[in-house]
Amino acid sequence: MTTIKVLGTGCPSCKATATLIEDVARAKGADVAIEKVEDMQAIVGYGVMRTPAVVIAEQVVHAGGVPTRTAVEQWLSK
Repeated sequence: MTTIKVLGTGCPSCKATATLIEDVARAKGADVAIEKVEDMQAIVGYGVMRTPAVVIAEQVVHAGGVPTRTAVEQWLSK
């Protein structure tokens, strides 16, 4: 199982990002766990200044807006 962290304060874009990842994972049959990180100190600890951000394998793979469906599909194909 892959853990994917969605960093953000719970804004609509953060929620949309988590939903998009869940939808793509379901469509691809990928076994993922979505963890929502809303603590600002934890978010800044990843070096993120703009949310939503996405962290996979403790690496920031996206920051500053809702990712595209294509990007999420690529993350889940690796």
